[in-house]
Amino acid sequence: MAGCVTRSRATSKRRWPAERPLKLQLWSYNYDPEPLGIAPVSRVWAVAMAARGHEVEVVAAHPHYPEPRWGHRALPYRESREGIPVIRLPLVAGRASGGRRMLQEFSFAASQTLAAPFLARPDIVVAVSPSFPALIPAMMNARARRIPWMLWLKDILPEGAVATGYMSDGDLAFRLARRLEEAAYRSAGKVIVLSETFRENLLSKGVPAGKVVRLYDPATRPIATELRSRDGSHAPRILCMGNIGKSQNLEAIVRAFEGDADLEQLGARLILTGTGVAEDDVRAAIRTDRVELKGILSDQDLQRELDAATLGAVTQSYAGGEFNVPSKVMNYFGVGLPVVASVHPDGEVTTLLQLSGGGWATNSARPEEFAEQAAGALRDADELKRRGEAAWVFSRENFAPGALVEQFEAELEALVSGGPRAARPEVD
Repeated sequence: MAGCVTRSRATSKRRWPAERPLKLQLWSYNYDPEPLGIAPVSRVWAVAMAARGHEVEVVAAHPHYPEPRWGHRALPYRESREGIPVIRLPLVAGRASGGRRMLQEFSFAASQTLAAPFLARPDIVVAVSPSFPALIPAMMNARARRIPWMLWLKDILPEGAVATGYMSDGDLAFRLARRLEEAAYRSAGKVIVLSETFRENLLSKGVPAGKVVRLYDPATRPIATELRSRDGSHAPRILCMGNIGKSQNLEAIVRAFEGDADLEQLGARLILTGTGVAEDDVRAAIRTDRVELKGILSDQDLQRELDAATLGAVTQSYAGGEFNVPSKVMNYFGVGLPVVASVHPDGEVTTLLQLSGGGWATNSARPEEFAEQAAGALRDADELKRRGEAAWVFSRENFAPGALVEQFEAELEALVSGGPRAARPEVD
């Protein structure tokens, strides 16, 4: 797989800007200025596509994630962000319970349904999921206007809802969600997935192989132009940034970190940034001053934490198949920060760490392995440096925004023209 990825970059002959500008409409539940999750990825895509000469319009919800701190709007409105027109739609914000989260998502889907007839007609719609219910107006809009649409899949649902406790496997809501999932895969002209495990999941559900395309998400922070030397004179710091949700299992990670004698002897600190529905539970699990829960940081403060970190942490724990891939991996790699992960041994994060040589993966079923591996990594400065360099090289080849949009553009052009998909190397 490594050879295929690198080969596709090296042989690219595409021009800048695009030879055939397209009118693109990105339907993304989340968008800038939201600091976490899907919003930064959607922003990077929109900015990069506009830079290639395409006409990009974004249809998004009023900012609300990870918490509704931007107030409330009862009516749709327009704004411009970085020169890109954004249509904002109202929703009933709230994620405190499964019912409240469903109300939030269905209220956004209702807003999209009402707004769709008044939107400009693009050449193609790119619909990001989640929001899962918002796929209904995406399909309706594409059929009514007879335009192609592309599904950009960030989470596999309804598996994700089951794994995080918002839905029960086999109940009526699950069955209806499964039917919506199947309809969306049939309706979309292409389905962009961000991992091989996602691709295998869709193939197992009968989605044609030619319809499913794996494209890594880009780094949402600038990729370093050169590696900086990391100061080894201070106590080592392990940074875990991003969403603090149920699937991260950070309570167990905090307990394992604080209970590891080697990490205590090293004076290692665990820095948690971000917020989420499990934040209060994680805060309650902290027993020492070696773990800091810093909340959402400014861009400058987060960059300082990245620069000061010795290791980047990625944690996931859930039953069943993989349903998302944390974007923090791409941002750690982009600054040459090696990663220690507590994840599924057969998941995409494990694959990425093995493929790149940019870190260590441990089994999320045994959180103590995370602490043991982190201590071992911190004791080997040469190996830390080697894996940090490997992570950075991999990010420049695979996670730069330009790498994503060149491949994305080929898929969009093929879908709009109705012609065969551009030749691309097979995945090993």
